[in-house]
Amino acid sequence: MDLRLVLVASPILLAVGWAGFNIGRAAVGQLQLMLKRARG
Repeated sequence: MDLRLVLVASPILLAVGWAGFNIGRAAVGQLQLMLKRARG
């Protein structure tokens, strides 16, 4: 594997992972809210 490729790919992977983590966390929060409302 080329070092330049790693240098280019790592920040992209980090950004994608961070975005996915935030989206997942928000989705879990929404699901919990929906469940609370459904139980009411």
